[in-house]
Amino acid sequence: MEERSPRLTARITGLLYLLTILTGIFAQGFVSERLVVSGDAAATATNILAHRRLFEWSFTVYIIEMACQITTTALFYFLLKPVSRSIALVAAFLSLSGCIIKTFSRVFYIAPLFVLGGAQYLEVFNPQQLQALALLLLKVNDRGAAMALAFFGFESLLNGYLIFRSTFLPRILGVLSMLGGLGWLTFLYPSLGYSVFLYVAVFALLGSAAMIFWLIVFGVKEDRWRELASADSGLSH
Repeated sequence: MEERSPRLTARITGLLYLLTILTGIFAQGFVSERLVVSGDAAATATNILAHRRLFEWSFTVYIIEMACQITTTALFYFLLKPVSRSIALVAAFLSLSGCIIKTFSRVFYIAPLFVLGGAQYLEVFNPQQLQALALLLLKVNDRGAAMALAFFGFESLLNGYLIFRSTFLPRILGVLSMLGGLGWLTFLYPSLGYSVFLYVAVFALLGSAAMIFWLIVFGVKEDRWRELASADSGLSH
């Protein structure tokens, strides 16, 4: 990692960041949002059972999303630690905490398939109860993902600050990252977060698009990155 070109690492980071967003949009926007009917347990259960294979694939895509996000977290730490190793480490741990929470919440996403699977030991419940339980599990999944967004908000704030200070990436990317992080912090109070989610998501997506574009096309200024990395290495010794 230390011997690899930081520009190449930045481009890999951008590609994985893009894959994280695309997989999340597919699983959430094109599958979950279409199959889960808020407040209608019967319709949700019918949709899931009618599109069981698609629902299972969306779970797989969610796991791929989190694998990409964890890797992206590690790569961002590598790219930004020359600016401040301690702040980059805190940002990475906050992101990993969010990833753990979000990954665990996906257990509740796949659980309705077991509840609605027709197993003999579930015959003690009537169909309406099983449908209600399935929808409840999906709502717990959503709450877990929302909790993770608050951690990602803190991470975006810190990474944005490091980018702003870095001199090897444009300052505007740092500003956009910090503003996006402030938006995700609305999920510290979930009711507020859900009420402004659409606006925050659009703004954060635009900021992420700018970051991805720059990382993939331009990478980082290698000379400046190596200069800071050398100074950081000297201080650590």
